[in-house]
Amino acid sequence: MSRAHRYNAPGQYALDFSGDESDLTVETAPAADPREKAINFISFGSGSSGNCCYIGNSEGGLVIDAGVAIDKVEAVLAANGVRMNQVKGLLLTHDHADHTRYAYTLVRTFRHMRLFCTPRVLNGLLRRHNISKRIKEYHESIFKEIPFRLAGFEITAFDVPHDGTDNMGFSLAYQGRNFVVATDLGSISERADHYMRQADYLVIESNYDADMLEHGRYPEYLKARIRTANGHMDNVATATYLRQLASKRLREVWLCHLSQDNNTPELALDASRRALMAAGLTVGGAEDTVADRSADVRLAALPRFEPTRWYVLRP
Repeated sequence: MSRAHRYNAPGQYALDFSGDESDLTVETAPAADPREKAINFISFGSGSSGNCCYIGNSEGGLVIDAGVAIDKVEAVLAANGVRMNQVKGLLLTHDHADHTRYAYTLVRTFRHMRLFCTPRVLNGLLRRHNISKRIKEYHESIFKEIPFRLAGFEITAFDVPHDGTDNMGFSLAYQGRNFVVATDLGSISERADHYMRQADYLVIESNYDADMLEHGRYPEYLKARIRTANGHMDNVATATYLRQLASKRLREVWLCHLSQDNNTPELALDASRRALMAAGLTVGGAEDTVADRSADVRLAALPRFEPTRWYVLRP
């Protein structure tokens, strides 16, 4: 659904000193439009078939990962009132193909955009994939735990355990709130925990159900790779961590990168919902109903192939 955003300029205090003091009038500024402090979020797809999401605000936004075709990304953003010239950059979490497949196409098509990743991720991208070396022309080097600014956000990359090259999550600070993305991680490291504990909004992997993986069709070497501390998180591990993480600060949780073969949204959501409730929180869903908005935390699973609704996250 198309959305147009219009903002009124803030009013000014006007003091009228004509006449006596009893005639003094004070014209107060109208309350700021809450949309000016809102964080917008949408996922275009999440899983081994392709990962990509947009996070933005009134100043613009950015894309994290590029595993979804750019015509789909452009069309979905346009339907929500965002033009590609408002997208300031592309951030890569690591160099696996389901996160990078359209990276060069994206920055080459929209030449104002820059590619933000560590030098090691860029080198891994060139080493692992058949991709033009001209992608280097768009690259801006970032380094873990050294903040940088983009589209009004202060962004900090942090290390996560996975078997790509120099894997990272991102913490995006805006107007006193933190949006944290931690996809593709096999365990919770100390530094990942540090940043996720500061999250108001959290995207976290819940990749597989242990029983489905155990009895599924994957070869044993692939099952072993998935289960390692540098592989992927299962539903129980994610739920257990969310129970430890639960606080009144945490407002939204999205479970990401669900396996098509070894998981279902129902299983992943049930495990995390029960864990958050056991921590004493009331849990809503993703329907944006009155009941959902009154819950302590809202929980949803990101679809594998379809975009989510357009989230407007207000203070």
